[in-house]
Amino acid sequence: MLRLAAASLAGTAIEFYDFFVYGTAAALVLGPLFFPTFSPVAGTLAAFGTFGVGFVARPLGSVLFGHIGDRHGRRPVLVASLLLTGASTVAVGCVPTYDTIGVAAPLLLLVLRFLQGLGLGGEWGGAVLLTVEHAPAGRRGLWSSFPQVGPALGFLLANGVVLGLSATLSEAQFAAWGWRVPFWAAGVLALVGLWLRSSLVESPRFLELDDHARVPLAEVVRDHWRLVLLTAGALSIGYAVFYAVTTWSLAYATERLGVSRSVMLTCIMGAVLVKGSLTPLVAWLGDLHGRRPLCLLGCTATALWMFPMVALLATGEPLLMFLGFLGAMLAFITMFAVIAAYLPELYEPRVRCTGAAVGYNLGGVLGGALTPIVATALADQGGRVPWGVGAYMTGLALLSLGCFALLPETRPVPAAAAEPATG
Repeated sequence: MLRLAAASLAGTAIEFYDFFVYGTAAALVLGPLFFPTFSPVAGTLAAFGTFGVGFVARPLGSVLFGHIGDRHGRRPVLVASLLLTGASTVAVGCVPTYDTIGVAAPLLLLVLRFLQGLGLGGEWGGAVLLTVEHAPAGRRGLWSSFPQVGPALGFLLANGVVLGLSATLSEAQFAAWGWRVPFWAAGVLALVGLWLRSSLVESPRFLELDDHARVPLAEVVRDHWRLVLLTAGALSIGYAVFYAVTTWSLAYATERLGVSRSVMLTCIMGAVLVKGSLTPLVAWLGDLHGRRPLCLLGCTATALWMFPMVALLATGEPLLMFLGFLGAMLAFITMFAVIAAYLPELYEPRVRCTGAAVGYNLGGVLGGALTPIVATALADQGGRVPWGVGAYMTGLALLSLGCFALLPETRPVPAAAAEPATG
């Protein structure tokens, strides 16, 4: 289990590195380089638009790779998704800017970002299911938290590279070529990930299945459509919080408040580091007390914290901004630490790879794709404190709270017990 969990963690860290490094670049440099004819705010919105395309592609990746995972096994999904995401990320670092090839530059960005999202849409389901379906029933939450730590590590690695480049290069050097380096590094990381995953064995739960779904998506839509919609709505606030902190606030503080890039990256990375460190502990609590209570608690905390968070951000003071981000990340992880066990337990094994991944990634469209765009537009209409962003986030938290309230509990059961299909 430890070797399997470590390989899943490393793989998700690498794939989320690829995904996050684009978000950081979108917040800092892609607007002026690929949309130079736009105003600063419009350029940032356009860059966040290409960022959002990756989220739109993720449910499609869930369908494509979920079909493979439910028909042919979880392991092939991990290799194919890693190759696709890694190759498209390296290619982003090679795209000429608008000044060189004109409108073809943002179009190429759009296509490559779509391919990134397609690969990541398959990654989460494959990595989580391979871990969950190997784990003993009473420890599914704990072991599945390892791939859930991967996004935090990927984010810290992506932003650490950007922070290091920002500290050593001038603004002109960073804009000319420095921003490309983190994308090129994805190629090396992808090779490492493929080596780590080469020794993984197939899920025993999948091997036990006598009858595989012929068209998994059709079964999910027919038998589990309500469950998919509820999980998507429930998870949307988690995505919104994470990308409000890590992407929108970075652009807002550097452009509107004049806070340096290095200060903002340090504040955000500190909060994400705490979040990643606490993930296994919170997931273990989910094994002891159930998944749903922690999800309800996290949503409630989020709804209460969004107005204080934007007020602390608007001060421009590093310590206060860090505290605002930290509160948001703690609320976030109270929900998302247990999601890797919760979602698969909601679906029957024959359609689990498709159902869990589609619900998870549809939540990303609702929360992750829209939040940087909506928050940027709302902040541009307000004063120094972006209260509109706080209101938007609070409303989304209440929506997610309602969805979690309608979902059943999947309290851990003894290993000998049958796995119910609650969808």
